[in-house]
Amino acid sequence: MSRSEKRNRFIIFAMALGLLMSSLDNTITSAAISHIIKDIGGFESMSWVFTSYVLAATSTMLIFGKMSDLFGRKLFYLLGITIFLIGSALCGVAQSIEQLIAFRALQGIGSGALFPITFTILFTLSSDPKYTARISGVFAGIFGLSSIAGPQVGTLLSDYLGWRWCFYVNVPIGLLSLLTLLFSLKESRSQSKPKIDYLGTVTLIVSCIAVMLALEWGGKAYEWSSWQIISLFALAIIVGIAFILVERHAQEPILPLQIFKNRMVVATCIACLSQGAIMFAAITYLPIFAVAVLGYPNSNSVLTPLMLSLTGGAVVFGMLQTKFSFRSLMAFSMLASVVSSILLMYVSTGISFFFLTLLMILFGFAAIGPLMSVAQNAIVHSVDKPYIGISSSIVGFCRNMGGVLGASITAAVVNQNYASIVSTGASLHGISLEKVADLLNPEVLMREPLKIEPSIHSFLSDSLGTAINHGYIVGLIFAVIGFFSVLYAGPGKLERHQKSVES
Repeated sequence: MSRSEKRNRFIIFAMALGLLMSSLDNTITSAAISHIIKDIGGFESMSWVFTSYVLAATSTMLIFGKMSDLFGRKLFYLLGITIFLIGSALCGVAQSIEQLIAFRALQGIGSGALFPITFTILFTLSSDPKYTARISGVFAGIFGLSSIAGPQVGTLLSDYLGWRWCFYVNVPIGLLSLLTLLFSLKESRSQSKPKIDYLGTVTLIVSCIAVMLALEWGGKAYEWSSWQIISLFALAIIVGIAFILVERHAQEPILPLQIFKNRMVVATCIACLSQGAIMFAAITYLPIFAVAVLGYPNSNSVLTPLMLSLTGGAVVFGMLQTKFSFRSLMAFSMLASVVSSILLMYVSTGISFFFLTLLMILFGFAAIGPLMSVAQNAIVHSVDKPYIGISSSIVGFCRNMGGVLGASITAAVVNQNYASIVSTGASLHGISLEKVADLLNPEVLMREPLKIEPSIHSFLSDSLGTAINHGYIVGLIFAVIGFFSVLYAGPGKLERHQKSVES
């Protein structure tokens, strides 16, 4: 084995640790949230423990991707992992929910660097397309596998060591990754003196945060027609237009608009946004459907086959990239998303565990998994080498934005349908109008099913199941949009790089 191959193995090991650490974080935290609230309080602000992380990570992804192109991938990967570790340690010592939210945002900033730069470095390690496809598929599989392991690890740590260890556990893993990369990864950067696009950076962050807050708060904290939500959308549009104008004239734009002249880039961005919308909406409502509608004791029997098959799909389709065009693989994935969404729309309380498991395998392996690895390669191999960092970050950015968009729209559809069905049938089941508002929260069915009369429980669970079925129409629409978008892409294929470059 050559010295270069040995060094690459250390680099891959270190980045796998970093990606596992950052992708595990949200699922571990979700399992620990009840322990956190019991210890430091803050139930009313609970959602911000997750929202602050996603906001920070998504709004900084493109910035870190561009900065890594200009100043070096090693520098910004190490900076990102350092910020993440500081945020993790601070989360572990948080004494209030406000402190925890702030430190989670710091973690999110670090995570915004880790995901895109990880894949950027991978693409620069070798010129062999089979090697690139195999490694990117495995790393995408790690991302999916973390969704299975996270809740179990979080529960064990919270029960036996305390919830603070859900954050402390990141420190030794992150330090090992940091030190390994510090000595094994060679640095490279732009040959010319970089010019930082400060105005573009500010307008990008403001527009991203404004639209994500509007989607997060709409229909929950505020009505969609309220002045707060309308103002946030207006701010996002105005600042977004300003961002485009700035980027068109910037000497070194934070997001080079010329890369969107490539059909593959545009199509893949739309496909990733669609994938994010379908995946996050499903992950949000499948656990509710499993427990509140089907009566399962927990959601593991649904989410485990989904995430395991997602991991398998990412790995297998990563290997198939050297055999088939990107367009063919992504079109297959979007078509499988269409089929899966239609089937989810018709899942009823009568479905057997066997058929539900088959549906989860289809959904994970064929619909969601393929794009986890294919999308990265499709974009990176469609742009010039100076744009590899920013192009890698676009995939994660579009997936996250799609996730927020899909989950918000699906929630609006489900909540409206559930309220309408329950309100209409309340009188037939002896439910007073005063009780309707209390019963509309799905958590009533999940946490206190025995306190509800059997006939009312049956009515509510059927109503909720119907509402969630209707919600998957949103996923179907995004799947159709994604399918037609990838047909627009050129038939690019994973090919050998002309020259292997150092990261």
